[in-house]
Amino acid sequence: MIKLLIRKIRLLSNARKEPYLLLYKILGFYPDNINYYLLAFSHRSLSVHDEKGHPLSNERLEFLGDAVLNSVITDILYHKYKNESEGFLTKTRSKIVKREMLNKVAYDLGIDKLVKISKSANTNLGKNLFGNAFEALMGAIYLDLGYRKCKKFFEHQVLDRLIDIDQIAKYEENFKSRLIEWCQKRHQFAEFVLEKDELINPNKHIFHSQLIIDGMHISNGKGSNRKESEQDASYNALQIINSNDGELLNQ
Repeated sequence: MIKLLIRKIRLLSNARKEPYLLLYKILGFYPDNINYYLLAFSHRSLSVHDEKGHPLSNERLEFLGDAVLNSVITDILYHKYKNESEGFLTKTRSKIVKREMLNKVAYDLGIDKLVKISKSANTNLGKNLFGNAFEALMGAIYLDLGYRKCKKFFEHQVLDRLIDIDQIAKYEENFKSRLIEWCQKRHQFAEFVLEKDELINPNKHIFHSQLIIDGMHISNGKGSNRKESEQDASYNALQIINSNDGELLNQ
């Protein structure tokens, strides 16, 4: 009880200070340990070190925040879409955590005004700079106030204000077209082979397709019709390509 009172007094005394006011506009609450948040907005180009000579930047917080963000979104989607398949949940989550989406969220929240970067830094560093800072911010919230606060922040400050999650879930990207375009740029040939048509019950089929590129099996997919199974196989192949090559096909 005494600790809670002391914390409230400290927060009230800090509430009028500029860093706290700026963070309150983004977070919807006042931070407890502001140092986490200042670090979340510090780019490695600043070349700042601690007293032991270790470099200080938001990269470790970004690593933590990436995992926290995925957990928060998974939690939200799991409880919101109770009757949807694992594939639907996975694809919807991937749409939300795309670099373009996180960069836009960061801009809309005003994170771009708080990120500190060296004036001599290469301007090309800014492509995903603010989306990365948003992930670092999630890491800062987690360390400061825990998982529940992270989830509440994302629900109230992002989903309620900036992202229509139902619209994102309904939007169907043409993964097959993206995969074929990727192959064409590399003069590779992609073909889809229907592996089997599985009858689940008198009214439901599950189609299983394989994706083969230049004679090599790349991925499998399934869906309620052949088109969906090919889209699923294409999506799985794009995930493999992105993780192996580090190339995002939608950039």
